Amino acid sequence: MSTALVLEGGGMRGMYTSGVLDVMLEREIPVDGILGVSAGALFGVNYFSGQRGRAIRYNLKYAGDKRYMGVRSLIRTGNLIGREFAFYEVPFTLDVFDEEAFERSGGAFYAVITNVRTGQAEYVKIDNVFEQMEVLRATSAMPFVSKPVRYGKEYYLDGGIADSIPVKKCLDMGYDKVAVVLTRPLEYRKKPFGPAAEKAIRRKYGHLEELTESILSRYRVYNETVEELSRLEKEGRILVIRPSRTVKISRVEKRREKLMEMYRLGESDGREAMERLEAYLKA
Repeated sequence: MSTALVLEGGGMRGMYTSGVLDVMLEREIPVDGILGVSAGALFGVNYFSGQRGRAIRYNLKYAGDKRYMGVRSLIRTGNLIGREFAFYEVPFTLDVFDEEAFERSGGAFYAVITNVRTGQAEYVKIDNVFEQMEVLRATSAMPFVSKPVRYGKEYYLDGGIADSIPVKKCLDMGYDKVAVVLTRPLEYRKKPFGPAAEKAIRRKYGHLEELTESILSRYRVYNETVEELSRLEKEGRILVIRPSRTVKISRVEKRREKLMEMYRLGESDGREAMERLEAYLKA
């Protein structure tokens, strides 16, 4: 019986996911595979490295640091999230990621990225976080505030553009039990872009027709996926953990109290869901 997690992104809403995962680590819930999107990938790698509390710890410490993220980095480098500091200095030196533990876990970890040429999602297996850091950078490279990230011969942006919640891919991979951690409450649905936003998207990415279409149709695909999740959950095929209430938090939130509020909600909802999750995994 194989078990997998699907982790939605959402920038600093991902602190919710961190809270849920830390509860799962506390309860030693066995997981064979993880598919992470954007922040879900950045924070999800800590599950296989067994580093409970790491994601909330370094975000509380560095989220307000100008080197970590902000307008300064965007102006200087074209990336809202500082490449050298956030993706290299923090995990390599300041709050070291345990690569050895990650590899020892034997888990299969996949990061979802969007190919800017095809507009389609690709699912890259992460065997070594340090050596494949550019994949993690790509999965979280938000449109407009990030330059496309080169990996191999192609360029990529945020995996959430093409596949925000890769539950279908996860089931197609053959996992028997799938737990999905969302960062939006049950009632949330995306809305289409307004005329001004659509015009800006076409101006910025119009030369990449497939990518443009993926960005503009994301709301519809996302909402259809959420409906599919509800159906699969009712059928007992998957289990979904989602925020029990809405927390007003920015994707690039720097306020420590808001980060903690989102994380604590994840912890609380995670503990509420543990009995249900353990029963589902054993069934």
